[in-house]
Amino acid sequence: MTAQIKKLANCIRFLSIDAIEKAKSGHPGLPMGMADVMTVLYKDFLKYNPKDPKWFNRDRFVLSAGHGSMMLYAILYLTGYKSMTIDQIKRFRQLGSETPGHPEYNLDYGIETTTGPLGQGVANAVGIAFSERIRASKYPDIIDYDTYVLAGDGCLMEGIAFEAISFAGHQKLSKLTLLFDDNGITIDGKTDLSISVDHEKLFESCGWGVLKIDGHNPKEIHKALSEARKQNEKPMAIFCKTIIGFGAPNKSGTEAVHGSPLGKDEAGLVRKNFNWPYEPFEIPSDLKQAWEEMSLRCMESYTSSLQKLNQISAEQKDHLQTQDKREIHLNLDVDFPSAKLACLEAKDMATRKCSEIVLSDLFKKVPELIGGSADLTGSNNTLIKGMQIIQADRPNGNYIHYGIREHAMAGIMNGLALDGSLIPYGGTFLVFSDYCRPSIRLSALMGLKVIYVFTHDSIGLGEDGPTHQPIEQLMSLRLIPGLNVFRPADLVETAEAWHCALQEKDKPSAIVLSRQNLPQINHWRQENRTVSGAYIISGSLIQSQYTIIATGSEVSLALAVQENLKKLGFKGTVVSMPCVNYFESLNKPEKEKIIGCNELPKFVIEAGVSIGWTSILEQNVTVFGVDDFGVSAPKDDAYSYFQLTPEDITKKISKSLNN
Repeated sequence: MTAQIKKLANCIRFLSIDAIEKAKSGHPGLPMGMADVMTVLYKDFLKYNPKDPKWFNRDRFVLSAGHGSMMLYAILYLTGYKSMTIDQIKRFRQLGSETPGHPEYNLDYGIETTTGPLGQGVANAVGIAFSERIRASKYPDIIDYDTYVLAGDGCLMEGIAFEAISFAGHQKLSKLTLLFDDNGITIDGKTDLSISVDHEKLFESCGWGVLKIDGHNPKEIHKALSEARKQNEKPMAIFCKTIIGFGAPNKSGTEAVHGSPLGKDEAGLVRKNFNWPYEPFEIPSDLKQAWEEMSLRCMESYTSSLQKLNQISAEQKDHLQTQDKREIHLNLDVDFPSAKLACLEAKDMATRKCSEIVLSDLFKKVPELIGGSADLTGSNNTLIKGMQIIQADRPNGNYIHYGIREHAMAGIMNGLALDGSLIPYGGTFLVFSDYCRPSIRLSALMGLKVIYVFTHDSIGLGEDGPTHQPIEQLMSLRLIPGLNVFRPADLVETAEAWHCALQEKDKPSAIVLSRQNLPQINHWRQENRTVSGAYIISGSLIQSQYTIIATGSEVSLALAVQENLKKLGFKGTVVSMPCVNYFESLNKPEKEKIIGCNELPKFVIEAGVSIGWTSILEQNVTVFGVDDFGVSAPKDDAYSYFQLTPEDITKKISKSLNN
């Protein structure tokens, strides 16, 4: 059997070598080193069905070390995923292929998540395993799958991986197995150049079980995977001691084989070493057949799980739907009773508090919602009365304490969202979105419905000072393609922002909220005006002498400026722009119906960087913003310091209009 495993593993090795040679770029070291482990995993353990890649109860495999993508593509081709053809393998890293340099989320091709930035896949896998446990607590007779993640030395050096590993251990995610490609090599050379961590003690201190094996010994691999599958108290890490570029006589065990093709001569020597006499991309028919037959052992489980699914109610099945991204239909006038009532009371209120009120309605209407915060629950207002905290011994809940792990929180939320049946939202301060940013970017790249709740959105947070006052974060988030950024001005706009975020099927959202109280500007309305990105909140473009565009907490400031200018004889329009991204999707005539033609003077008020507004509005504008770091002072003093007061702005606009 060991000899057969080696032959099957060589199919992975040589498809990887050949594709990388043809592309003249790639990373052959990992596929060559981990081929034996992956062969045993797919042959005897992983539960999957290439004919139904979206099978809801399949085991999940995540390649955190995404540079080893060719290994994954080779396996998916060998096991018979219809979309992963030999032509795709031959077009590795080429324009328009489905085999890019790093794996990109595509379930038709068997790829569970987008990876490449090291450590991200570890956090995604934790989220996926967490999702399984949450869903299994509600449907114990139906949901049952394991999650495997392959991580290398580079993944484990990244902070996000440690954050996620410690979280997984605390939550006792026993259906999670991490395969550590322990080859001791990174791009610069041996890992002892930069790290001396005892990984075994690190994992054990985080609540994981650890097994150590020879990653080229099929018997040891099989035994370790068997033990990991039996574990029901903690996640497991299997340290696979491997040789990077295994089989390359001159380059194996060195950084030379990490990120460059072997070269024709070295590739030829590897063929001799493994007695592989076949042409590039040629796989013997008996070996291809053996790979394709591996999934047959999963068919009984596949049939049984579908039968169980058909025995539950249509409503339950709807909430269990995976990958189809169930549409959320909400009626602003009917489904937001608490928000509607609070709006009638018209009390000054921070938009973070507005969000809490809105969530108290949504919590009852959208059972897929899974909330959380990175240790700022009371500040983010993300926990609603009646929600249940998810703990290791109480998985049937809907709120997660992520701890002070902003980056892992974002990566884990991506994992929670990947199956399409949960909608995660998580909170932190806007300034700490910088800690989340790589994962936010991947949310957008994958088109995941993840909702980021960012509070303390400006210098309005006051005394905490410039370390906590976001200046550039708001505009920088708007630069991420596919991410909708909402900055509501009051309770009505906050409800509309959540309404929009939940109706999106394939985009993440960031809802940016104030710490300080704000006046309630709008009356409750049935029509969602945020969907156009911007709307006239006061005045009319007819005979208007100017337009002021503002967002969030500065909308009330803009209205005060408008009132002052009115007393000075100037007639103008105030536009609230809760979502720049939606506004930018409008055509030019649609935009001009809201902000006016190019000849009409435009002024923007936003307590953040001024750069970018000319591009957003496609017109010349004067911006009243903050182009330096904040100050530690009460909020009114901070706004005064940056001359963001009705008096200061009125004086400057009136002077401009008089010229």
